[in-house]
Amino acid sequence: MVTDPNNSAAALTVRGLSVFFGERAAVKNVSIDITAKAVTAIIGPSGCGKSTFLRAINRMHELNPDARMEGEIKLFGDDIYSRTVESVTVRRRIGMVFQKSNPFPTMSIFENVTVGLRLNGVRDRKILAERTEQSLRMAALWDEVKDRMNAPAISLSGGQQQRLCIARALAVQPEVLLMDEPASALDPLATAKIEDLIVSLKKDYTIVIVTHNMQQAARASDFTAFFYLGELVEFGPTTKIFTSPAQKRTEDYVTGRFG
Repeated sequence: MVTDPNNSAAALTVRGLSVFFGERAAVKNVSIDITAKAVTAIIGPSGCGKSTFLRAINRMHELNPDARMEGEIKLFGDDIYSRTVESVTVRRRIGMVFQKSNPFPTMSIFENVTVGLRLNGVRDRKILAERTEQSLRMAALWDEVKDRMNAPAISLSGGQQQRLCIARALAVQPEVLLMDEPASALDPLATAKIEDLIVSLKKDYTIVIVTHNMQQAARASDFTAFFYLGELVEFGPTTKIFTSPAQKRTEDYVTGRFG
């Protein structure tokens, strides 16, 4: 486990994190450092706490009235659970892309990208246009949609819709981007585009991705964390996790003996 309190390269420092739904602990006493401008993959079988951990990072679990958390999460030294910090501020700094692409169906491609900016008070059309092009280029979608920005977002293919959701998250310029199974519903070609995009974005963003796909984690991530039954079993460089893990449970999972 990598938990160096003096790790200046960490974007996120998590200490003693537990997340409960009622009396059930979905995440149990997790401590981890997420390195800045790198891709960290969270792997593990279904129900092991991966998505709950991810949602705790940007306080998304607070939308569930039965949820509560213990422990500490800091974003570049700022306590994101401080009583003086609003959840909307956290979500502006920590963006999220979900498993199922969720463009706003009644909005155009342009409106989907700019909705977060508008909610943050940006009204200048020039700024909106510039940020839209920048975000769509970063999401490798600009060349495919630049001539139909007023078309409905749902007119795009599934893979394009997911990249549009990534562009929407990038438009507000977050510091961290969370992705929960972003390619699980996509075909192999669209999946490859998403993976290439993840690798290209890490030069500017800290990325945490939850995936069931071992090959995807091996291809796209720099670090990998293996969760099992709500606990962090092992965390380290992806190459080490997949070639010489320290824990037998990790070895059994990445070699397909269970999961």
